[in-house]
Amino acid sequence: MSDNMTAATDARTAPVAVWQVLEKLSKEELIEWRVKPIANKLSVQERNLDIGFPFGWYPVLLSTELAVSEVKPLRYFARELAIWRGEDGKPRMLDAFCRHLGAHMGHGGKVYGNLLECPFHAWRYSGEEGSVKEIPYSKSIPPRVTRKCTRNYPMREMNGLIWMWYHPEDIEPLYEPVKLPECSDPEWSDYDICEWNIYGSLQNMAENGVDTAHFRYIHGTADVPEAELHWGEYDRSGIVRAKMGTPKGVVDGMITSKSQGPGQNWVRFTGICETLLIACITPVDEDHIHARYLYTQPKAQVEGKMARVAKAIIADVNKQLDQDKVVWDRQQYQPKPVICNGDGPIAQFRIFYSKYYADGDGKPRHLQAAT
Repeated sequence: MSDNMTAATDARTAPVAVWQVLEKLSKEELIEWRVKPIANKLSVQERNLDIGFPFGWYPVLLSTELAVSEVKPLRYFARELAIWRGEDGKPRMLDAFCRHLGAHMGHGGKVYGNLLECPFHAWRYSGEEGSVKEIPYSKSIPPRVTRKCTRNYPMREMNGLIWMWYHPEDIEPLYEPVKLPECSDPEWSDYDICEWNIYGSLQNMAENGVDTAHFRYIHGTADVPEAELHWGEYDRSGIVRAKMGTPKGVVDGMITSKSQGPGQNWVRFTGICETLLIACITPVDEDHIHARYLYTQPKAQVEGKMARVAKAIIADVNKQLDQDKVVWDRQQYQPKPVICNGDGPIAQFRIFYSKYYADGDGKPRHLQAAT
């Protein structure tokens, strides 16, 4: 075995190439680096990222971030959005610009009952219908806006998160997000949250999960891990077994990951320290992803003798995303990559994942598989 292969004895200080970007950052500098814009960014076209957004359910806010009768502006899927929570407690969302004179309703808009009121002239919109229901100063409503006149989005609230359904052709949901029992279990902790801005595409990030070879060279695992994958209609699961370097030597590790569509992803770590990670990965633009990692662990573990180990696991997973971000921020999408033995089932993944893209008639559009 070469010197480079034997060097990976401790994954926490992995001697990987991307570490040169991260090793000199202080804790405060690292937190800033995770979210700040990158300089000299190439265009979407130069990086082949103009492939559209995959449809599915995506998290947009923590439930605690939107109070009753509160309105907020958001930007996801290259669209300006206005989200509000009605007096009935339900979240609703529309495209942000009023059909009247174009005011952004996420800035200064207010909740009127369960309707969204535009700050400019108080036109009041239904989140369920995407139509204007009231114009307080007018005796009539123009017929064009009494029916759906702006885009509205199906919403769900579960796992302590508010979810939006996105489809480029604005069709109704094809499946439902999954409720995770740990998120409502009083014996599990509140979320420990870490946030990133990733200047890349969801496609490249998603492929990372089946790219087994990168674990050795980006994350410093002691070998290229083995993976067991299951492909369903809209769900996908995987078990990755890897030999991880620790100060006490190489130990066997296992990560069980699941996804429901491209927007709902979660990982369970079992063994010494139980941990549920919910990966909130939502596209802002074609070359910009808003990512938040939400961790919950048994309270007995967080508050007990295992507290330091529990925090160390979270810190190590965050570090792995830091390592991936170094690549993702500058990565070009390769429509026809050259794949070799040991790369993992990238071609199979692309065929599976292509179902989440749609063309003009709403039917699945298959991306070109790896060759």
